[in-house]
Order: sequence, then structure tokens, then C-alpha cells
Amino acid sequence: MTILNRIRIALLSIFLAGFTIVFLGSHYIADWYFFSEVGLRHVFITRLLSDGGVRLAVISFFFLFFFLNLLFSTRSLNFTPVSSRESWTLKEYLVNRFITRRRLIILYLAVSLFGAFFFSPLAAGKWLLVQQYLKAGNFGLADPLFHRDIGFYVFKLPFYRFILSLLVTALIGAALVTGFFYLLFAPKEFLGLRQGVFSRPHAHFSILIALLFIVQAWGFRLKALDLVRSPKGLFFGAGYTDIHVLLPGYNILAAISLACALLILLNTLRRNFKLVVAGIMAFLGAYILIVFILPATVQKFQVEPNEFVREEPYLRFNIEFTRRAFGLDRIKTQEFLARDSLTPADLEQERSALENIRLWDYRPLQQTYSQLQEIRSYYSFKDIDVDRYILDNRLCQVMLAARELDQEKLPDRAKNWINERMRYTHGYGLAMNPASAVTSGGQPQFIAGDLPFQSNVGLHLNEPRIYYGELTGDYIITGGREAEFDYPSSSGDNFVENRYDGSGGVPLKNYLRRVIFAFRFKDYRLIASKEITPESKILYYRQIQERVRKIMPYLHYDNDPYLVIAGGRLYWILDAYTLTNMYPYAEPAEEGFNYIRNSVKVVIDAYNGTVNYYLIDPDDPISQTLAKIFPGLFKPLTAMDSEIKQHLRYPPELMTIQAKMLANYHMENPMLFYNKEDAWNIAEEMVGNERQAMEPYYTVLRLPGEVREEYILMLPFTPARRVNMVAWLAARNDGPNYGQLLLYTFPKNRSIYGPMQIEARIDQDPVISQQLTLWDQHGSQVIRGNLLVLPIRESLLYVEPLFLQSQESKLPELRQVIVAYGEKIAMANTLDNALKAVFGEKLPAPPIQETKPFLPPNGNLATFIQEANRLYNEAQEKLKQGDWNGYGENMQKLGRLLQEMQQNIQP
Repeated sequence: MTILNRIRIALLSIFLAGFTIVFLGSHYIADWYFFSEVGLRHVFITRLLSDGGVRLAVISFFFLFFFLNLLFSTRSLNFTPVSSRESWTLKEYLVNRFITRRRLIILYLAVSLFGAFFFSPLAAGKWLLVQQYLKAGNFGLADPLFHRDIGFYVFKLPFYRFILSLLVTALIGAALVTGFFYLLFAPKEFLGLRQGVFSRPHAHFSILIALLFIVQAWGFRLKALDLVRSPKGLFFGAGYTDIHVLLPGYNILAAISLACALLILLNTLRRNFKLVVAGIMAFLGAYILIVFILPATVQKFQVEPNEFVREEPYLRFNIEFTRRAFGLDRIKTQEFLARDSLTPADLEQERSALENIRLWDYRPLQQTYSQLQEIRSYYSFKDIDVDRYILDNRLCQVMLAARELDQEKLPDRAKNWINERMRYTHGYGLAMNPASAVTSGGQPQFIAGDLPFQSNVGLHLNEPRIYYGELTGDYIITGGREAEFDYPSSSGDNFVENRYDGSGGVPLKNYLRRVIFAFRFKDYRLIASKEITPESKILYYRQIQERVRKIMPYLHYDNDPYLVIAGGRLYWILDAYTLTNMYPYAEPAEEGFNYIRNSVKVVIDAYNGTVNYYLIDPDDPISQTLAKIFPGLFKPLTAMDSEIKQHLRYPPELMTIQAKMLANYHMENPMLFYNKEDAWNIAEEMVGNERQAMEPYYTVLRLPGEVREEYILMLPFTPARRVNMVAWLAARNDGPNYGQLLLYTFPKNRSIYGPMQIEARIDQDPVISQQLTLWDQHGSQVIRGNLLVLPIRESLLYVEPLFLQSQESKLPELRQVIVAYGEKIAMANTLDNALKAVFGEKLPAPPIQETKPFLPPNGNLATFIQEANRLYNEAQEKLKQGDWNGYGENMQKLGRLLQEMQQNIQP
């Protein structure tokens, strides 16, 4: 072979090796670039080294254990060649023809290595468990049974169970592997065919079985410790039977296991199989008796006849630890009198609460946003968020949604690689309306929106573009030869273009990176496209839920991130939780965990994609341990921008979980709890035509005993088998009071109307029910919004908005508001008129409802013109179909809209 050919072969080998490395490692390399982009490379390194270290340790352990056992077996094998003869055994044939001691050692090495890799998946995902064990913290609270800190059960017991599973697997695996070779090379010795001889294979197996019994003894000790999480009894945690039968029983089984191990080891010297068999049979009999027969017998004949007396001490533990695990012990309880003494003068003093009553239900409002603010078919509002802003020096509750670009909605002719990856890259701005403001046409009064972004209440957006959001699933490329589509222009079919200049994304500054990402995303066009330049950047993991999970998958994230305007930019705030199912005596939630804390807030820049984790509950031991494992990842709350901090909210998902637990665990008296005498349910309401549990809702009100209004999250309760209201839970959201939970209970000698009773009264009111029936019969659908229970001045006000939607149109209109107070109930076209009807006097109209409808400046009437065109086109279509009623209805709506435009246009 010539030197030139050798060089060619070497270059080809290098190229193929590099190609293979890039192909197999493209995911890791792309992740390395991503973590570098977000400034969290140390998090990636910690994960990679920890995972690799644990895997290497497990592989090494299995390899050494298997190899040493196989090496021990070689002393029992005879490698003396057999003289030539006509018939051979398999052993004689292998030894004579193939096997030598050196070759067998090589074979053992290969088998051990294969076995080690075969069992290596046992280490998958276990590195965090190991790290938590090494950097475990304390909860500062001991369990009542073994008096160990809760941190032992959360951080250390899972690690011990992991080690136990490795040991059991290794012992059984070694027995199977060595047994195969004994059977192959020494069948007579292994099967005990030589009478009276206790062979080396028997001794080897005796040692393995003895070790298995020793390990099992440790396993019984761990089971005894884990009784504090026993799910078998009346409640979660160790009960009477667990403590008086299983706990001593597991200790007895551990002692029997050690005795069996000792008998088996002694048997290698005495060589008496009967003693070994007797020990194993005694262990099996004791196991069946202690684990199955005795617990069932004691439970049936001792516990059940006098259950409460037997279980009361342990039930107290369950109540106490469940309340601690879900933060229920932090709730401050006080009585709410629910008087019927509310006057118009009182309402005047609670003006801010009336101004911020949320009339808009997020479900019909989302349809309205889609009709009026999506502007183009490829824009979408994924969901409606609720928040509060200071507008005109007043606290105002608003509804808002991000206008994201949904590539699935692009026209078919526009769905090509260039458009989807380099042109239609981002959403633009948001839409916002006050939660209580309604136009005369039954539509929300937009105070921000349109394209380009405009606001008539002083909201400023220096950067309205959304490159990272809830609908941004695929990767995109910026900095190409052509500029990106920014937003459609109001004149004709033109559009405005933009070039991304943010810090997000990974530069594609060389051809190698294009190759890496082509393999990563399985897209050859990343290599072939001539639109990509050295200044181009690739933005990926743009969906914010995916993005934060990629960085820190060891937190549980809320399902509903919400958008915030701060400092002229758009940010997403996402709540993150620490969970465990290892908390002693704490009853698990429906989802399986029995401890939860909302200890982290995640803030994501919608333009740059930067991600910041803020620790808002530094007392949570799980987040403290994560902070030790990933130093520098979690920032203190004081580092959060003050403007963003003003928009922190107590998460409804957490309140729902806590409320479900509180329904039973507000009862701290064991007798009451046992009999469920005061069990609650989350109050129910009618949504559409379905009855369902109420969702926590935000509102602005002044809590009893406080001097100023604040933003709270609240949820009412009813008794378990009745529909009257018994209590309401409130979470505070503002300033230093953030996260405080308050439970207001009603006097037990009075019956307070619950939401479903108000719903029934609405249906039974002759005027209201007749009007609802009439609307349903004239081609319109009545949509009942959220029924809000509003505590005002130690009284309760009930408010329910009604929406009308024609069968042809998907544009709900808020047409009526129902107000109930005491025995009075009224329906009117506005909240103000409904309050007047109930209280019988002229009330001050909420000033926020006088806000002029959103009109773009400089005479730009695009929003109104779009709606007018829609109404006119629908009217013409109905005219063609002969639907005169529908035609008249649309023309009336068009007339009202034109009047509204005329009233608000400034000369």
C-alpha cells in the first residue's frame, strides 16, 4: 500500500470518526450551546458529571462484582485436556478444543462488562438522588415514631433504597451468571450429584445466598422506617397495626434473616443441608405469618371493633403532619359575620372593590380577543391572564393575553421552510382590557392592543416582539439574508419588517455548527440553505415550559404562565414547586405527592429568552438542597426587578391543591376528623350548562381589619353534603404580605347562601328565567360567566355576568349582570344598574367603566373598521340566505358600533 493510499485511508477514518461523533453527540453539543446561551453552563456541567459519575460507579460495581465471582469459579474448573476418544461431553469438547484458562479469563471480562452495561439503566436519573443524599438539609422537625428529622426520609431513605436495589440485583445477577458457568463446566459438582461431597460451587452459592439474607435484613429495617408512609390503614402513616405488629415483625424478620445467613455460612464448614433448609423454611413461614396473617387478624379483631380509640394517637400525627406538609398550619383563621347591613354608603367607601369586579369570564373573553385583536389568521391568543396594574394612580384589575404567532395557522401556500424558519418568527404585543369595563355594544374596552402596539392608559412597550412564548414550539433562524416579517401594515397588503437584535440564540458562525444543528434537528436544509449567513443565529427551546424544564427539570412547573409588562418589555412569570411523596404521616394529594411549596418564581424575557430563577421561600429544605447542588442558579427575591415584583401572584393551582386538603384537614380535633362531622367541599357553580367546582379567582378588596384594598386570590367552601357556604379562603398577593393565607369562617348558627343556591335563585326568579328562556329561543346562546362571591364590609355580594352569543357569530357580548345580596336579586344591563336595583338608591358608577374605548392615535381606526366590516359582511351573507332576522340583528349591531365611533372620534 502506497503512502498516498495510507494518507487517504487515515483522512477518511478521521472524517468518519468525526462524523460519527457529531451525529451521536449533536444533542449534547446543542444542549451545551443552549446552556451557554442562557448563562447556566455550570448547571449542565453539574448534571453531566453527576450523571456520568453515578453511571460509572454503578457500572464499575457490577463489573467488579460479576468478575470477582466468576474469577472465584475458575478454581472449581478442571482444564486438563482429555485424551482423544470417540464421544465427548460438552465440557470436554470445549476444554479440549477452545477453552484455556487465559481465554476463560478474557471471556469472564467480556461477560462481566456486558452484565455491567446491561444493569447500568438502574442508575438512570439517580444522580440527583445521590446528590441530594450528599447535600441533604434538615426540615427542623422530627417524625413522631423514630424521631428522625424529616430530611432523612426525603433525602436519605430514597438513597438507601437505591443502594438496596443495586445489591439485590448484583447478588441475583452474580448467582445466575456463575451458575451458568458452573452448570456448563462442573455440572456434577454444581448439581450435587456426588453424594456426601460439599463442593466449591455449593460453598460459592452459599456465600451469595447468605449475603442476600444479610442485605434483606437491612431491607426489613428500611421497611420498618418507611412505615411512617404506610398507606394501608384509615389514614396515611403508621397506625396501630403497623406499630404493634409490622414494626416488631420487620425487626424479627431482620433477625431471622441474619440467623439464616449465619446458618448458611456455618453450613459451608459443617456441610449439613437440613439445617439450611430448616432455616429458610422458618424464614418463609415467619414472613407469611408476620406480613400477611397477623396484621389482618389484629386489624379485624382488635382495631376495627374499637377503631377510634386504637388509632387516635396516630390520627393526630396524620393531621399535624399533613397540615405542615401542605402549608395549612400557616393559615390564620378568623370569623366572618356575613351581616345583611350593607348600605349604598358602604359601597361608596368600597369604590375600588366595585371598580375591579371581574365581569369578564376568561372563556368567552378569549373568543372576543380572537375576533377583535388577532388581526390576522396566523396570530393566536393561547389563554387569558388576570393581573393588576396601577393605571391613572388607581389599582386596576385587568385581563390580558399575548398575541403569539401560530405557524400552524399560516396559509397552506405560505407553509415552506423559509417562511416557517426565517420569516414568520415571532408574535407581537398583547391585548388588554379592564376586568370590569364594558362598551355599550357588550364588548371589552381595550386599553392596549392593535398592531403596532398602542395604549391609551400610558402603558409603554419598547420591545413588543415575542420570540419566546407558549406557542413558539419550533426552532427559528434570525439574521438571514432577508429581514423577518414583523407585523401587517394598516395600509393594504403591506407589512413591516424587522431584524432580531436580541441576545437570544446560538450564532451559526461556522459550517460545523450548521452541521451539528442539522443533525440535532434532523433538517438537512440547515446545511444547504443559502439564506443563512455567518451573522445568523438559531433560536430553539423557545416554548417557555420546555425551556425551563430543559434547564431545571427537577421542579414541578405551573400549567399557566402569565405575561407581564415591566420596564417597557414583556416577561413571562412561571410558578415552580418543590414536591415529594416522602413526607412522614402526610396524606398524599390526588396527584400522589404529600408535600408542596411554591418556592421558586421563574422569569423569562419574551424577546431575549433569558431565564432567571428567584427563590421566594428560602425556608424550604428541598429548594435549599437544590441550591447547594446548583450553586448560583437561584437568586434571592431581592434581586428581582421591583416592577416585576409588583406582579407576583399566589398561584391558583397551589390554592386548589391546598383547598382540597383543607376541606378535611381544617378539622384538628381527631374525633371530628374521624367522623367527618365538619367536612367541606370546594363550592360549585354553573359554567355553561355544567355544574363544576369553582376555580380560585382574583379580585381587589379590603380584607376585614385592613385599611386599604389589596389584590387577593379567594375560593369559597361549602359543607360536604350541603350547598350553603361555610367559609372562604384568601391568599394575599401584595408586598410583604405576599403568600399569607387567611381563612374566614361563617357563624355556625346561620345559613349563608352558597354559589349553587344563588344559581338556583337565578333560575327560579320569574323575570330573569323568562328573559333567559326568551334569549335562548331567538337564535342566541346564553353563556353564564363565573359567579363571584365578594366579601365587602363583612357582608357578601354575589355577581354573575351573562353573555349572549348568536348561533352564527363567535363573538360573545356581555349583555346583563346579575347581583344578589341577602334576599334580593336583580338583573340589569350594567353592574351599576344591577346594584341600584338591589340597594334601591343611586350608586356611584365605577369610574373605570367611563374609560373611552381603545382607539389608536392619529386617527387610526383599524380595530373599529375591522369589526364594522365583519358585521356588514355577515349581514350581507344572511341577506343572501333569506335570514331577515339575522340581517336586522347585524345591522343593529353595526349601527351601535358606528354611533360609538362617532362619539369617541376626536376632531
